[in-house]
This record gives sequence, C-alpha cells and structure tokens, in this order.
Amino acid sequence: MAYNFDEIIKRENTNCVKYDLRKEYFGKEDVMPLWVADMDFATPDFIREAVIARAMHPIYGYTLRNDEFPDSIISWMKKRHNWQLNKEWISFSPGIVPALNMCVLAYSNPGDKILIQPPVYHPFFRAIKDHKRQLITNELAYQNEAYSINFEDFETKAKEARIFILSHPHNPVGRLWNQEELSRMLEICKKHEVIILSDEIHSDLILGKEKHIPLLTLPEAEKQVISMYAPSKTFNLAGLSTSFLIIPNKELKVIYDRMLDNLHMGLGNIFGFVALQAAYTHGEEWLEQLLAYLRGNVDFLTEYIRNHIPRVKVIKPEATYLVWLDFKDLNMTKEELRNFIIHKAGLGLNDGPSFGPGGEGFQRINVATPRSLLQTAVERLKNAIGNLG
Repeated sequence: MAYNFDEIIKRENTNCVKYDLRKEYFGKEDVMPLWVADMDFATPDFIREAVIARAMHPIYGYTLRNDEFPDSIISWMKKRHNWQLNKEWISFSPGIVPALNMCVLAYSNPGDKILIQPPVYHPFFRAIKDHKRQLITNELAYQNEAYSINFEDFETKAKEARIFILSHPHNPVGRLWNQEELSRMLEICKKHEVIILSDEIHSDLILGKEKHIPLLTLPEAEKQVISMYAPSKTFNLAGLSTSFLIIPNKELKVIYDRMLDNLHMGLGNIFGFVALQAAYTHGEEWLEQLLAYLRGNVDFLTEYIRNHIPRVKVIKPEATYLVWLDFKDLNMTKEELRNFIIHKAGLGLNDGPSFGPGGEGFQRINVATPRSLLQTAVERLKNAIGNLG
C-alpha cells in the first residue's frame, strides 16, 4: 500500500500544540508552525483502525497491559535493531520526559550533579533544575558544520556526576552516535560509576545508511544504562502518552518501578496501549515509506538553502526529522534572530538558545510536513533574507 505524505491536513482548532499555541508562543497566529516535534502526516490507518475498534467498546475503565504490550516491543526491537529483549526488562512511562523526571528523582538526591551535552532537548534542563539537582554540561564541539564530543571535558565532568543524560540520536543536532563514541562514553561512565539515562526516542528515524546502536547492546552496559523509547515520534502518537524503559539491572528496575508506583503513573491509557501494539505489529512498511519521504524533505531543504540562501548553513541530520540551521552569518543577536524569523520570515521555528549553551545563532526546523509546505517555508526565508540587502 502506498501512503500519501503530500496530503495537507488541517490541524487548527484541534487543541494542537503546534498550531493552536502559535499566538501564545510566537506572539502571532500567522507563522508557519515548524517547531513542535510531531508530524503533520496522518497517523497510519492500521493504528487508527485499532484505536477505533477499541473505542467501540462502551466502557473505558481501568485497564491492564496484557502480554501483547511487551511482546510487540520485543518483536519490534528484534526486527528494527536486531536486539533481543527480555520481557522482565520493560517498564512503563506515560512519556520520555516523565521518565527522565522520575529517574532523576529515583537515582539522585538534591544537590547531586547531572551531566548533559548541549545544545540539547530543553526538558533535560528542567528535569535537573526543577528537582534541585546541579546541572553540569559537556558542550558539543561544533566545527565545519558538524558536531562531535569533547571527550577530555566529558571525563572531567563525569568525575563529578551522579547521572548522565544522553540524547541518542541527538536532538537537535541530528547526530547518530557511532560505536566508538558510545563505547567511550560508556567506558568513562562505568569508570566513574555514573548512571546513564539514554533517550532513544528517535531511534527508528535513521536517515543515512548507518544503523542505530542501542546503548544497552554494548558490552557491560546493562549494569548502569537505562534506555527510553516510545512509538510517539515514529508513528505520530505523542497525544497518546505511552512510552517504555528498558532496565536490565534488577536493582535499578525495582527502584524505578517503585517510583512509578508511588507517583501513581503506572496505569497509562487504553488507547496508548492499543496504538503501540498496532504500530509495532504492522508498522514496518509505513515506516520505510515515511523514511523515504523524510530523506527527500531533508535533501530538498539542504539543496534549496545551499543554492538560494547561502548565508544559512544546514547541519544535515543523520537521524530525526528535526534539522538544525546555522544563522550565524547574519550577525544577529539572539533577540534579533528570533524576531527576524517570526516577523520577517513568518516562520515558527524552535529558537536555538532554548537548547542551552551552543544554541545561539541557530534555529531548529521540523521537516515532517508535506513538501509543498516546506517549499513555502524556505521561500519565505529566502525572501526575508533577500530583503536584508
């Protein structure tokens, strides 16, 4: 079956964060919203049909997760990542961000230091600061439109840390960390007894020829790594609040499950369970078509900007549908750049400084949208930069 990713679906007035919060977030409603990390594509038909079938039952009471929930996860991980999970390793969370917060509470105390690698997904910062932990950073090195890890600084910081939160693949810079990088980070964290929380929510969205390497598949990772996954980015299910953690270490899993239970967050929701199971059971063909379309969008964006807007640089992602754009050649302050993007280009993008140190001069654009809309967006940007003279 061929899926249509060119279809434009109206999302206004559906309580959609991306569209219906534009005035609150950008100060105006007529910006093109290419910010929040969900897709403007229809959730696959086989997921909608499964949800509708469950919705036809007239009672939506307290619901258990049956064996289909972990079994579908195990099957998906084997098919997509050649990774054989044990059912006993799987724990539930209503989302990756709640999981990060619960893990910070479960595995650290106020005043403990937690390490992250900015510019990085902004909820990482809040998961640390909101619970009175100390933030320490290993800022990614940026050179020749590419990002790498400063390992000397990483080890210096890891010596002080209780927890390291890894974005893998990395949001927003789009890096797919390779075997050598992952092994070195793991080795350093093992040496200094640092727990690793690995956010792998974008792991199905690989754009190049390389494969995603689940951190827990590395030798001796099981002692201190907790990996977090969800079908929400892959299949456009963010509104169903369903994700899961892989925790092979029995002691760490008991601690997490106790925290989940203490906060009364373990039940989840009926439709999230149904959607996850349908996605992981029937989703491979749809995902392959999605990835082909996303690659096309990234290539279109890259070529258009290279040919028509050379003052902007594209950090071409190896994974995710989020693209990091370098506007430093415009020589604008962060306030000037944000105002320019919103009021002159008419675009709603994610502001680079919200991702922490290293974010100034950058914007993040979401390309999981019909290509015709992406073309309109880059044409707006071209005209706005052309008017600068």
